[in-house]
Amino acid sequence: MTGFALYRLPHEQQVTMVAQTEGEPLELASCEALNGQTGFVVAPFAVSTDMPIVLIRPDIVKTFPSVPDSSSIGNCQFPWEEQAVPFGGTASSLGGNSNRTTYSDDFSRFFLHLKNGDFRKLVLSRCAEEPVTEGVSPLELYQRACQLYPRLFISLVYTAKSGLWLTATPEILLEGKGNEWRTIALAGTMKLKGDELLGEGESLTWSTKNIQEQRYVATYLKECLEQLADNIQEEGPRTVRAANLVHLRSDFTFTILNNARVGNVLQLLHPTPAVCGLPKKEAYDFILANEHTPRLYYSGFMGPLNLSSTTHLFVSLRCMQITDNQYRLYAGGGLLKDSVEEQEWQETEAKMETMRRVLKTQ
Repeated sequence: MTGFALYRLPHEQQVTMVAQTEGEPLELASCEALNGQTGFVVAPFAVSTDMPIVLIRPDIVKTFPSVPDSSSIGNCQFPWEEQAVPFGGTASSLGGNSNRTTYSDDFSRFFLHLKNGDFRKLVLSRCAEEPVTEGVSPLELYQRACQLYPRLFISLVYTAKSGLWLTATPEILLEGKGNEWRTIALAGTMKLKGDELLGEGESLTWSTKNIQEQRYVATYLKECLEQLADNIQEEGPRTVRAANLVHLRSDFTFTILNNARVGNVLQLLHPTPAVCGLPKKEAYDFILANEHTPRLYYSGFMGPLNLSSTTHLFVSLRCMQITDNQYRLYAGGGLLKDSVEEQEWQETEAKMETMRRVLKTQ
């Protein structure tokens, strides 16, 4: 297999496998190039020649009633069993202390521009590394993630260009079929503790900062949709749970105009302010020039495109890249002019705990 994806939609048991058996997956230079395409999409935060959108052709599509094991998938050999997974970086390049110091430097640089009024919001991300667990296969990690997180979109994806990624994300970028579509504005984060873990976070009170951050994202999405869609309906915001975190979420349903297509909508939406900032173009350029750790395929998007006439694309959050000698975990958070560094650091730690729980589960 030259490209491979396992995915499970939120609140479902069924797992789908998409595999390309011959030739390399298609590499695309823009979201608009996805118009008319079918397959499993793996898109980076910043599309470039070195980091293209990758489309896995659906030579094989199989569905399973639950998470499959190696024997039930068939005679195909997993890519990670055939060779070491490509990885563009050196092992153990980030230590815990230097990682905290680097985050502090990045935060100071980002916060200065927020305080000066250059940006309304900037998203700062970081990466942490964990050693590979001996004797635990990527498929087993995927099984653990499915068991731990029934509310999330769980995917295990490999291409030679992107490498191997495990994702457990709560954020829909775009899903639907025909002309009927939906997206969500997801922002604001709080961690559940103690008895709060027994519920859905319905008793929590949101801070002004979190409410404002979510409103920025929702307003931006609506303004984008008004350019390419009709019959736009917004519901929310409401509190939703994702693992041991809760977020504020607004849902948008809409009809794509006749002269627009899915790739055009994606080109307008991605990256949303939930992973980038505002104003978007300036924030995007600033992040690429100033963020210490390249995001690669973190905070891009992935999912099935036009498979069985239906699309389910999710923002690649709560994810990690799996290599032959380490796991690289990614997380980020939205900064506003009243953000506090230690609180923002702890938010990224809470988000990384989603994947760390997968690694620790026995």
